[in-house]
Order: sequence, then structure tokens, then C-alpha cells
Amino acid sequence: MRIVFLTLFVLGFFGCASSIKTGADNDGKQEKKSLKTDAKRKALDLFLNGVNADAKGDYASAILEYQEAAQLDPSGGIYYAIAKDYFFLNKLSFALQNASKAAAIEPDNIEYLMLQEEIFSAAKKNDDAITVLEKIISIDSTNINAFYKLARLYEPNKPTQAIEVYQKITKLIGNDWSVLTRVADLYERLGNNEKAVETLESLSEIDPANKELQKVIVDFYIRNKNYEKALMQVDDVLRAYPDDLEARETKARIYVLQDSLAKASVEYDFILKQKNVPLETKISIGATYFQNSFKDSTLLPIAKKLFLTIDKDTTDWQVKLHLGAIATVEKNDSLATSYYNLVIELAPWHPEGWIRLGGFYFDNKKYSETVKVLSTAITKFPEDFTINLLLGVAFAQLDKHDSAKVYLSKAVELNGNDINALTSYGYTLSQLKENDKAIFYINKAIKLDPTNVDLLGTLGLIYDGQEAWTQCDSIYSLALKSSPNNALINNNYAYSLSKRAIRLDEALAMVKIAVTAEPKNSSYLDTIGWVYFQLGDYENAKKYIGEALEVGGEKAVILDHYGDVLFKLGKKEEAVTSWKKAFELDNSVGGLQSKIERGAL
Repeated sequence: MRIVFLTLFVLGFFGCASSIKTGADNDGKQEKKSLKTDAKRKALDLFLNGVNADAKGDYASAILEYQEAAQLDPSGGIYYAIAKDYFFLNKLSFALQNASKAAAIEPDNIEYLMLQEEIFSAAKKNDDAITVLEKIISIDSTNINAFYKLARLYEPNKPTQAIEVYQKITKLIGNDWSVLTRVADLYERLGNNEKAVETLESLSEIDPANKELQKVIVDFYIRNKNYEKALMQVDDVLRAYPDDLEARETKARIYVLQDSLAKASVEYDFILKQKNVPLETKISIGATYFQNSFKDSTLLPIAKKLFLTIDKDTTDWQVKLHLGAIATVEKNDSLATSYYNLVIELAPWHPEGWIRLGGFYFDNKKYSETVKVLSTAITKFPEDFTINLLLGVAFAQLDKHDSAKVYLSKAVELNGNDINALTSYGYTLSQLKENDKAIFYINKAIKLDPTNVDLLGTLGLIYDGQEAWTQCDSIYSLALKSSPNNALINNNYAYSLSKRAIRLDEALAMVKIAVTAEPKNSSYLDTIGWVYFQLGDYENAKKYIGEALEVGGEKAVILDHYGDVLFKLGKKEEAVTSWKKAFELDNSVGGLQSKIERGAL
């Protein structure tokens, strides 16, 4: 474009220069003409200097040359050159000023107008750009580039006008893929799916054997939930190209959207057996089924089949990990453990295998095994949040709160906004009688989730341990207001009241809610028995505390309570026996030694 423009400019310049008369004209006129010719020649020299600077990419120097040339010969071509260079330098206001000057001098010059439009578009002045494009089209009604740009500018806010412009383009050049796909998209935006389909069918007529075009149509049908037509179209592709894996995947996706997951698995199974399919793609397919199996258990065997198919051709740890997770869901503990151990063996450098194995043991309440696995993991991944958290909570479950504190403190350090970490750390601190710190961390967790009843319950438990009764009652009441049938809160509040021997009728009503919800919970059975004890109903007290021992095994506090009940029922020797058992289990339970020595309450 620069070369053509320069040639025209030079020819124009010399055409003017050659028209100078050399006869004996008036001396004054001759002198003026001579000066004008000199100015044009100087302007040409300056212009050529600008062109040379442009060729070197020195647009700033070129502009200076062009501006000096414009002072001598203010032509549209020079202003156009200045505008171009300012545009290259992204100085849009100066570019626009000079483009407008060029267009004012030569208002029908398409090239000048196109530059003006480009600058308006770059400056996001779309209305001005549209005005210029409409002028270009009025000058040249066959300018496809202008039509196309105008349609694109209409698309965001004037889709109907955009369609009209695209239709004009179609009349000029016939059916065109890029045009018709945009028209179909616009009709879809306008909710006119019938017209959109009609347009897409026109596309298909252009090149019925075009695979990519057919896929565009399939995607449209999927977006509009016309799954039957989508399947028909994708089947057309597969008849011609049976090994097209992308089409296979699309067909499987359609089946998934139709909830025909068994049919989808056939397509996925075909894909998984192909050697050239990336392993990550295969794993992703299997993972999709496994994740959906939590909502639909019938998908678990399909997920298992897919991963077993993948497993035949790889030893990748991720495959073993998923097979371990599937075995976990199937409650095949030995197989799950085997797979998780393989993950650790294959990828000892990756924390996920250790977390899964430790988490598997934890979920099955095998806390000692959890500690054993994660104590090794923590040496490899000391900064891993999940490993620290799981290990800390496992120690807490084993009542090893000093050890739990170390790892839960680290977990909180690594992620101070995780509610589980904050709660577990707060609970552990409370067990270590570091109540002020415990309350601080539990309150921090509550700020993150003010409606979390479990957090309120934990805080109530800490205040109960401190015998801060006002705060304890306030927190428990707040928790029950949010969740009046929460079994744990009802039990803990009832037990707190029973220890103080106050509001016992309320305590009995609360603990009945807990026992109804979980009739085999030994802690709840002990609480209701102890409330009956405080009410003087020793037979019911014996009944429920006895059940607690049967259900949950012998625990120091429950044995202590049972001894007290037996004593009230006149069974003093049995009472002492029960107290002694309690003392052997935990000699820190208050008052036990004194009762044993006196043989009485």
C-alpha cells in the first residue's frame, strides 16, 4: 500500500511541475509558480525522507518529516501518512485528527475512510466507526470488507441489523462458512432457533462432506438441547469417519446429557482402547464416571470397568488411586489398601497417595494406622496442610493431645482460614486446658461461619469445662435456636445442666431428643441416665447407664456414674466394684479415690 501510494504521489507531483510554462509570461506570475514548484519539490523530498524513516520503523522521525511536508503541500496523502504512523504508535487522538484532515480533502477516498474507521474502532468509538463504514458502502456498494466490519460492529447491540448486513454479503459472494456461522449464532442469541437451524442447514448444503462443518452443527444442536438431532448428525460423521475420536467423545457427551450413561460408556470404552489417546484424557473420562457415581450408584461399576481397562496399559499412580477409591466405596478394604500402597510405591513424591491411604484408615476409625502412615508422610511433606490436619486429628482421636497440638498448630499456620483446622486445634487446646487459646481459635472459626452449630457446640463445651456457666448457657441456647433438634447440642447442654443439678426437667426433654435420634449412642444414654439420677429416679438411671456400658464398653466416667446409681439403690459392694474399675481406667476422675476409700458417696 505504501509503494502504490508513493508512486501516485510522485506522479501527481511531477505532473504539476511539468505544467509550468517557460514562455515569456508575466514575471510575477512566473515567480509565484516557481516558488510553488519549489515548495512541492521540497515537500516531495521531505515526504521521501518520511518514507525512508518508515521503512526503518522510525515512525516518530517519519511523522516530523511528513508534518513539515504538509506545511508546504497540505495534501490528503501526506495527512494519511501521518495518521498511519500515529496509529502505529497508538496515539489515537493525533491519528484521528490527521485521518479526518485526509478525508476532508478527499471525501470519497476509500483508503482514507477505512483508516478513519480503524482508528474509531480502536478507540472504541463504535458509533463513529459505523457512520464511516456506512459512508464507504454508499460510495462502493461492493466493498465486502466494509460490510463485514459493519456487521461485526452491529453484533453486540444490534443483532438484527447485523443479520441484514450478513445477508447482503451473502448476496454478493454467495453462501460462506464464516458468514453463515455468525448468522446462526445471532439467530440463536435472538431465540429464533428455527432460523438458526435453517441457516446451519444452508451451511451443510455448501459442503455436505465437510466433517468440521458437521461438528459445528452438532455443537449447535447440543447447545439448544436438541440431542436427537445432534446424535443423528454425529452419527453421519462417524459413518464417514468411524475412527474420529472427537466425534466419539461428542457422542458420549450427548448420551451423558441424556442421562444415558451406559450408552456413553460404550463410546468411552472405544476411546480408551485406542493407543493414541493421551493417558490424561482416559483418566479424565474415568474420573467423570466415578464422580457422578456419588449421585448415581449404578455408575460405579462403569467407572470401575473404565479404570480397569486403562490399568491394562499403564502403571500410572493416578489410575491406582482411582481404583483404590472405588474399592473404598465398595467397602473392599483389603483391595483399597493394596491400591493405595501401590500409589505410594509408584509416586512416593506425590502427597495424594499418602493422604488417600491415611484418609482411608481415618474414615474407618483406624486411627493408629492413620498415625503410622501419616507419620512417614509428614517427613516427606512437612508443609502439606492436609497431612498435618489429618495427622493432628488422628492423634486427637487417640487422646494424644500433646502430639495433636503440634500438627494442628502447623495446619492452622498453613491455612488460617480453614474451619476444620481451627475447630480441631481449638478442641485440642481445650483438652490440654489451654482454654483461652482454645476459645480464641473457635471464635475465629465462628467468624468464618457464624451459623455453624457444631462450632457453637464446641465453644459451649469449652465454656462448660471452664465452668463459665453464663457463657456456656448463652452459647448452647444460641445453638439450639438455630438447630433445635441437634442431638449433640441437646445432649451436651443437658449433661451440663445435670452436672449442676439445675433445670433438670429441661435437661430431660433435651436429652430425650438426642436419645431418640441416636438410641445406641453410649454418651447420650449415660447423659439421660445421669439426669434421671439427679431427679432421684434411680431405676431409670440404672437402666440407661447400664445400656451405655453395654453399647459403648467400659469407660471411666460411665462406670463412676453407674457406681453412684448402684450405691443409691443400696448395692454398696457392686458400687465399690464399679468405682474401682473406673479408677483403674482413669485415676484422674474427680472423687473416685475418696468414694472407694469410704465405700460411700
